[in-house]
Amino acid sequence: MPGKPKTISNAIRTKLREARVARLATLDANHRPHLVPVCFVQLGSAFYTAVDRKPKRVAPENLARLRNVRAAPQVALLIDHYDDDWERLWYVMVRGKAKLLAKSARAERARVVRELRAKYPQYAAGMLPDEAPILRIAAERITSWGRL
Repeated sequence: MPGKPKTISNAIRTKLREARVARLATLDANHRPHLVPVCFVQLGSAFYTAVDRKPKRVAPENLARLRNVRAAPQVALLIDHYDDDWERLWYVMVRGKAKLLAKSARAERARVVRELRAKYPQYAAGMLPDEAPILRIAAERITSWGRL
């Protein structure tokens, strides 16, 4: 995916701020797809999602999405809106490389946690710890469609 990422219009930025959920697509080491709903924020040309305190079957560092990003960092993030009135449908698909933010990236981590807590009341109420694993998706290509 060479080239610069598509400029994000103000209309798309508004939809991204309002959107409550996205779907994160990753590939495992055998190139099998894995799709999971995530909470997210967009800051500049990067998108972020964190591992929160909702119950998990495995330790956060062993979650498939994190294992997969370590094996193959290329991901897709789909943010969309469905409505029975198809004139109101829209989606934004972000393709890029994901990486786990290092603990040493304190300023970036603090900003992401602050923004996620501002967007999601559940996170502000304690569901997002300061030390949560955070994925940063560097957008390489952004595709949008529909009523934006």
